[in-house]
Amino acid sequence: MTVRQVLLLSLLWMWLPHPCCTEMLFRRTPDLRPKSFLGRTSGSDGKALHRQKRGWMWNQFFLLEEYTGSDYQYVGKLHSDQDKGDGSLKYILSGDGAGTLFIIDEKTGDIHATRRIDREEKAFYTLRAQAINRRTLRPVEPESEFVIKIHDINDNEPTFPEEIYTASVPEMSVVGTSVVQVTATDADDPSYGNSARIIYSILQGQPYFSVEPETGIIRTALPNMNRENREQYQVVIQAKDMGGQMGGLSGTTTVNITLTDVNDNPPRFPQNTIHLRIPESSPVGTAIGSVKATDADTGKNAEVEYRIIDGDGTDMFDIVTQKDTQEGIITVRKPLDYETRRLYTLKVEAENTHVDPRFYYLGPFKDTTIVKISVEDVDEPPVFSRSSYLFEVHEDIELGTIIGTVMARDPDSASNPIRFSLDRHTDLDRIFNIHSGNGSIYTSKPLDREISQWHNLSVIAAEINNPKDTTRVPVYVRILDVNDNAPQFAVFYDTFVCENARAGQLIQTISAVDKDDPLGGQKFFFSLAAVNPNFTVQDNEDNTARILTRRNGFSRHEISTYLLPVVISDNDYPIQSSTGTLTIRVCACDSRGNMQSCNAEALLLPAGLSTGALIAILLCILILLVIVVLFAALKRQRKKEPLILSKEDIRDNIVSYNDEGGGEEDTQAFDIGTLRNPAAIEDKKLRRDIIPETLFVPRRTPSAPDNTDVRDFINQRLKEHDTDPSAPPYDSLATYAYEGNDSIAESLSSLESGTTEGDQNYDYLREWGPRFNKLAEMYGGGESDKDAS
Repeated sequence: MTVRQVLLLSLLWMWLPHPCCTEMLFRRTPDLRPKSFLGRTSGSDGKALHRQKRGWMWNQFFLLEEYTGSDYQYVGKLHSDQDKGDGSLKYILSGDGAGTLFIIDEKTGDIHATRRIDREEKAFYTLRAQAINRRTLRPVEPESEFVIKIHDINDNEPTFPEEIYTASVPEMSVVGTSVVQVTATDADDPSYGNSARIIYSILQGQPYFSVEPETGIIRTALPNMNRENREQYQVVIQAKDMGGQMGGLSGTTTVNITLTDVNDNPPRFPQNTIHLRIPESSPVGTAIGSVKATDADTGKNAEVEYRIIDGDGTDMFDIVTQKDTQEGIITVRKPLDYETRRLYTLKVEAENTHVDPRFYYLGPFKDTTIVKISVEDVDEPPVFSRSSYLFEVHEDIELGTIIGTVMARDPDSASNPIRFSLDRHTDLDRIFNIHSGNGSIYTSKPLDREISQWHNLSVIAAEINNPKDTTRVPVYVRILDVNDNAPQFAVFYDTFVCENARAGQLIQTISAVDKDDPLGGQKFFFSLAAVNPNFTVQDNEDNTARILTRRNGFSRHEISTYLLPVVISDNDYPIQSSTGTLTIRVCACDSRGNMQSCNAEALLLPAGLSTGALIAILLCILILLVIVVLFAALKRQRKKEPLILSKEDIRDNIVSYNDEGGGEEDTQAFDIGTLRNPAAIEDKKLRRDIIPETLFVPRRTPSAPDNTDVRDFINQRLKEHDTDPSAPPYDSLATYAYEGNDSIAESLSSLESGTTEGDQNYDYLREWGPRFNKLAEMYGGGESDKDAS
C-alpha cells in the first residue's frame, strides 16, 4: 500500500461519523455515593442544599475544513436521557454561528454545517445547547457549552513576503559565505501534522549557490567566483510544506545576487612600448600625451597611480595622474632642444592605490611600460648669449662710439644669419643705433647723465630667412658721470645789510649745488671774484660760506644796493667753476638788527601812509567811478521811456482793446487798393509817445506801378525800412497802420485831435446806435460844458 493510499484512507476515516466524537448522549450517571450525600448538603447558613442530577455530558466536536460535498456537513448529535422519542423535547443551539453557520434539528438534535469552513479564518467555535419541553418551554436540562474545533488540512502553500529579493556578495568569497536569508510562511496549523512544516530547496542557481533546508539561508557553493567573468546570478528558491514530502504544497521566490568587486586584478598596460612626439618649441608644462593601464576592477579598486621610475628623461618630463579618466599625463618639465637631444626613453609604472592584503598571492598589483618621446625640430627664433645686457659709458664720449655688442645665434642646425634692430619705442629720442649685422650698439646723439642716467633699450634679433620669428633682449645702458657742470647757488638769496652794521658782521650764509655726482662726493670752494672794500667771503669748508661786512655803517641815500660776485668751484677733474652774484640791499634796521625799510623813496612819503592805505584809496576811487557810470546809464535809459505814463489818459483805451482783424475774409478792415497804390499813403509821421533822439527828414519812396504785386510791395517796404536810419523799430506799425480813405467818419482815434484847430461836432455819434452812446456823451459833454461856461 502506497503513502498516497494511506493518506486517502485516513482522510476518509476522518470524514465518517463516530459515536465517540460526534454524538452527545443524555445518560444517567450511576449513583455510587450515599443517598444522604446525594440528597442534600449543609450550607454555610445551615440550610440543606439539594444537588440536581445532570442527565448529559458534553465533549468537543471535530470538523474538517474545506468540505466539498453537496449536502450540509454533519457535525454531531445532541441527545438527552429524558428524550423518549415522542417529540416532547426541543433542542436549541446558540453561540458562534448558531442558526447561520451551524443549524440543529429541533427534534433529533443533529447539528450540521451549512457551508465550507476555513480553519485559517477561525480555528474553533463555541456554542451553547439546551433541551426544553416543547409544551412548557421549560428547560429539562441546564444549558451547557461545547466547542466545535476545525481540523486543519493542507490547503495553503508557503508564501514569501517578496517576489524578488536582491542580494550581493563579494567576489572570490570562500564556500559557505552567507548571502541572504529568505523566509516563507504557511497559513496552515503548525500544531497539527506537517501542513506548516516548510523545507527550502534551490531550483535554479546551482552549482554556484546552495540553501539551508531548515533556515532558508543562501550560501556560496563554489570557491573563487570572479566578478570579471560573471557578475549577476539569478537563484530560484522553493519552500515546500509537509516537511518537503510528496504531496506537499510549495511556493517559490527569485533572488538576484550580484558579485561585488574586490581588488583582485592588477593594472595592465595594453602595450609594452608607447611612442610619443613633441615639438622642441613646446613650453614647460605642455602635455605630450597620455598613458593608461587597464584594470578589470571597478571603483576605488581600479584607481591607479602613475610615476616615472627610470629612463634618461626623468629630469625632463613629469607624469600626472588624472583621477577622472585614470590616465597618466606626461608633461614637459624643462625646455627641449632638438639639436641637443632628439629621443628620450622613460619607464612608467602604474600601481593600484588600494590593495587588498587577502589577494597578495595573486601577484604584484602594478605594471610597467616603456615610453619613447621623440623631439621634433622646429624653426626656432634666435637665441641671445645672455638673458640681458648691461653697458656703462661716460657721458662725454664722441658720437658714433660703440658702447657694447649683443650676440645671438640660430639654434637650428641650418644656422641662418641673424639681423639685429632696436625697438624704437624704447629709444624715442634715437640716441642709440645698432649695427644690423654684428649687433654693435653705438651713439647717434650726445649723452647727458644729468638728463637721463639710465637708458633701457630692447634689441630685436631675427633670422634673415624668417624675419617674423623674432627674439628680444633687454639692454641697460648706464651713463657714467663726467665733471661737466659748474656749481651754482643752491637757492636765490635775498640779502640785506643794515645801515648801522659793523665790520665783521654776518649778513648771509650761502651754499651751492652741482648736477654732477663725483665718486668722492661734492666739495665746493667759495671766493670773491675781486677784492671788495665792503664785503668779504669766508669759506666754512663744509660746502657753505659766510658773507661778512668789512666796514662800519652803510647809507641808503648814497648806495641802496651792492652787487657782490662770488666764485664757486669744485674739486673734481677738470675743475669747474662759476660766478654767482649776490644782490645786497641796504636797509634801515632797529637796534636789534630787524629790517624795517629798504627803499630810499620811503623817506619821502608822509608818515603813517603805508602800502595798505594806498590800496584802500585806490579801491575807493574805483568804486566812485563805477557808481558814476551806472548813474549815467540809468539816466540815459530813462530818457527813452514813453511820455504817456498816466493811467487816466483816455488814449490808453486804444491799446487796451487789443482787437485783432478778421483775417483775409474781413475785406472791410482795409482797402487792398491802398496797398497797390502807395501814393495814397500820407507822409510818415513820427511817434509822439516817445521823444525822438534825432529828427530825420522822412524820405519819399517812389510809387510802385499799378500792377505791382502785393508781395513785392511789402518786400520793398521792408527793405526800405531796414536801410532807413531814421525809421523807428516799429516797421509793422509804420507800414500797416493806414486805415484807408473810404471811412465817412475818418479816424476815430483822438491821437490827432491836438492838430485840429477848430472844434469838432460829434453829434453824429448818437445816430450810430446805442453802442456809441457812451462815446457821444464823452465828446458831446465837453461842448455842453463849454457852452455853459
